[in-house]
Amino acid sequence: MRGARPLAVPQVLHDVLAQRSGRIGFVIVCLHLSVAVAAPMIAPQDPAHQDAAAMLQSPSLAHWFGTDRLGRDVFSRTLLGGREAMLIATLATVIAMAWGSALGILAALIGGRTDAIVMRFVDAMMSIPWILMVMLFVAALGSSSVALVPVLGFSYGLSVVYLARAATLDFVTRDFVVAAQIRGHSRWSIAATELLPNVQDSLAVQGAMQWSWILLAVSSLSFLGMGVAPPTPDWGQMIADARGIMQRAPWALIWPMLALSSLVIGMNLAVDAWARATGVERNRRVPGA
Repeated sequence: MRGARPLAVPQVLHDVLAQRSGRIGFVIVCLHLSVAVAAPMIAPQDPAHQDAAAMLQSPSLAHWFGTDRLGRDVFSRTLLGGREAMLIATLATVIAMAWGSALGILAALIGGRTDAIVMRFVDAMMSIPWILMVMLFVAALGSSSVALVPVLGFSYGLSVVYLARAATLDFVTRDFVVAAQIRGHSRWSIAATELLPNVQDSLAVQGAMQWSWILLAVSSLSFLGMGVAPPTPDWGQMIADARGIMQRAPWALIWPMLALSSLVIGMNLAVDAWARATGVERNRRVPGA
């Protein structure tokens, strides 16, 4: 008897939407995702177009959110500013969850010296501040989206190893795992068919949180000039560009900040509701913090 149940997404989603915070978070996240998909079609102007005659214009009918120091339309740039970061966050989260979950589950299953070596390696990597680790990799590989995905996937997968291992330790001595070992099943088979179904709820919540953290990491790197490369609009990049004109053109700073913060808040509300619906204790610690 495995004691595992399939991840009943429809039922969990129903339980999430039954909570007020879950509904609010779900709507905010869905709105952002919809805008990200439709942005190229609904953006009224070219986000990269520079107009010297329209620099630092306040919000108007021509430019709903005003213009920045280069005369670019802030509304169009805000609509498109999350597309690249969300894509990077999604791909990096998939990588982080895949390798982190596999390594954590196998480490707990094998145990002994292998488990100790794996966890000491993870300890060593996590002792390095994540921003420093990512900056070193980005400096070596470049700041393209292609480079950011594996770098962030590795960095944020370290905390997944901890969670997956801790969740798996509760099950490695259960009868159904011992029975599978006696039957001669491989470790990969046991990890995939016996252990993963029992820790999937914890991993699902962790994956959603990882996406939020990685999104913030991408925006932070863009703010520092090492994230999404211009002329592609990015919220972190827009915030960095608007620092020097805060008093003259506050709209250039306010809108990307609101867009980024609302998405993160929405994801946090949705994840909190998801954790309550599945009975999982949410891990609030940001890796490397």
